[in-house]
Amino acid sequence: MKREIISITVGDQEITFETGKIARQANGSVLVRAGETVVFASACAANEVKEGADFFPLRVDYQENFSAIGKTLSGFIKRQGRPTEKEILVSRLIDRPIRPMFENGYYNEVQILSYVWSYDGVNMTEPLAICAASAALAISDIPLLKPIAAVRVGFVNGKFVVNPTVEQNKSSKLDLLLAGSDDAILMIEGFCDFLTEEQVLEALTLGHEAIKKICHAITDWCKLVGKPKQLATIRKLPQELLNEVEQLASPLLGPALRIHEKQKREDAISIIKDTIKKALQPEGKDPVYSSNDIAGAFKEIQSKFLRHMIVSEDLRSDGRHSKQIRPIDVEQHILPRVHGSSLFTRGETQALAVCTLGGESMAQRFEDLHGENSHRFYLQYFFPPFSVGEVGRIGAPGRREVGHGKLAERSLAAILPPKDVFPYVIRIESNITESNGSSSMATVCGGCLALMDAGVPIKRPVAGIAMGLVLEGDRYTVLSDILGIEDALGDMDFKVAGDKDGITAFQMDIKVEGITLDIMRTALAQAKEGRIHILNKMLEVCPNFRTQMSDYAPRIETMQVKPSKIATIIGPGGKQIRAIIEATGVQIDIDDNGIVSIASSNLEGIEKAKAIIFGLTADVEIGRVYTGKITSIVPFGAFVEILPGKEGLCHISEFDKIRIENLNDFAKQGDVISVKVLDINERGQLKLSRKATLAV
Repeated sequence: MKREIISITVGDQEITFETGKIARQANGSVLVRAGETVVFASACAANEVKEGADFFPLRVDYQENFSAIGKTLSGFIKRQGRPTEKEILVSRLIDRPIRPMFENGYYNEVQILSYVWSYDGVNMTEPLAICAASAALAISDIPLLKPIAAVRVGFVNGKFVVNPTVEQNKSSKLDLLLAGSDDAILMIEGFCDFLTEEQVLEALTLGHEAIKKICHAITDWCKLVGKPKQLATIRKLPQELLNEVEQLASPLLGPALRIHEKQKREDAISIIKDTIKKALQPEGKDPVYSSNDIAGAFKEIQSKFLRHMIVSEDLRSDGRHSKQIRPIDVEQHILPRVHGSSLFTRGETQALAVCTLGGESMAQRFEDLHGENSHRFYLQYFFPPFSVGEVGRIGAPGRREVGHGKLAERSLAAILPPKDVFPYVIRIESNITESNGSSSMATVCGGCLALMDAGVPIKRPVAGIAMGLVLEGDRYTVLSDILGIEDALGDMDFKVAGDKDGITAFQMDIKVEGITLDIMRTALAQAKEGRIHILNKMLEVCPNFRTQMSDYAPRIETMQVKPSKIATIIGPGGKQIRAIIEATGVQIDIDDNGIVSIASSNLEGIEKAKAIIFGLTADVEIGRVYTGKITSIVPFGAFVEILPGKEGLCHISEFDKIRIENLNDFAKQGDVISVKVLDINERGQLKLSRKATLAV
């Protein structure tokens, strides 16, 4: 077992790559360390092409082992099962920059598995996992074009920081994860607090310099420990087939690609595809070309025609030019019983967004390597098959739905009011009812409008737009508000959310080896123009958030109690708080700082609960007058409960100004009277006086 190790310093972080000791039967395996965080990645490929494969079958799975922090899951079942939301998101982060870096025509199944085996709570795992996966592929015999790397960039105390620590990232105004090769950027996932385009470009430039350093080190390492690449199974499309398909498609594709309506265009293209297949696979003859090869060739020719139309004519399938935005329609409060709703339509993409408000129990609880926590704001994205006119599976959300939902959620997080201003937990549900490009950015627009309709006092409204790219040699065209066909056949999907002054989120995926910062600069400037146009259309319909919440939304009021009094409110085994909830019908949540949130659609119930909690937690003051209930009468006086659970004795001589022989002649149990606190003895017993409250 010969260990091969290299070390690279990136920012203030030393990253170590190791191979040769663990998982030696995999095509490639690498252990990456930063501090005491250790991430492992393996890369394996099938020896043969998957039968019938017409796409690259890559599978990436990332897992955070709780043993990495000396813990197990807190639930009944201690074995880790289905992936968490974070694990799904990181798996996508690894997949997205690596996928375009494989040789065209490579259809062997490839599996990348990444595990967090040790976590120090300082060095974040996501960029390490991408670097580990890239290095495992690079040193293997799997045909990766070139190594990639990833870093995180933060903006802390006015300075950009490469690979910030967990603590630094908490105070950062930017959370940017970018991946790329030594000469281009491949993937971006960024969230920020209204940074400008210039600041974003500065962060990308700094991050890419660090990526180059890692890529060069992995490339040099491959020369020492890497295996020869296995290229025998790569299946290139025959040039003769491409020529024949182009000849058959030429008179038909041009008019079909210019059909404006998506369904009609797809029907026309499908007819052309069937016509070509029948011509190349005539009945009664052995086919020269497989169906998969014909489909692949047709897609390539279709892309060629579409790209030429865009670059040479500045014409898109729906008739727009490159910077033009599709027609936008907004309808607010479309659902009468929900707390907030909006129907946002942009061309043939449509999102029905619903906002629901609630108390702390509505928060989304989760557990990860940092412990148990909860999201007070979360967005869930639904993409039913009818949105694209298809029949499909309905069930647990797929990785795409999880990813799109998180992108939209973090796009909107920057505009939400703080808890002390708006103490509600907020859930947004985005139902995609039509899709033809950029449903995630329609979710941002619809989600913002639903928040405003629900009466959430947002800091400022935002919109989102998806940008595309067609890159032909030295010529390129950036497309605003892309269609589905432009996403499928183009080179880039670049999503940007924000307002006229800054950006809240940006995400980029590409299908070529990478794009330059000059193209990024053009795309960001064009995206700003587009999102301002979309935002203005939104504000024409909904210029501000509603000042009155829905009648069906719960009301939440908060009160501050001493942390030492929390146990009093809860009571032994939760008995006291359950009794308050049963008596008032409210929902009560208490945090560790003593902030009590009381939620209910019944204001009377809220006031009643507040009075009970005040009584339980208030300290009795000498000289203060209280209204209380007589709990019992004894020969020497009456016991009066002036606050819940707190009673004192009003001596018979302090009940009235006149002399009383028998108190039962003047009062009975259950009477409500006013008393003044005369004294509290060292044992906490209260001395009360009704006489002191009577007029002179």
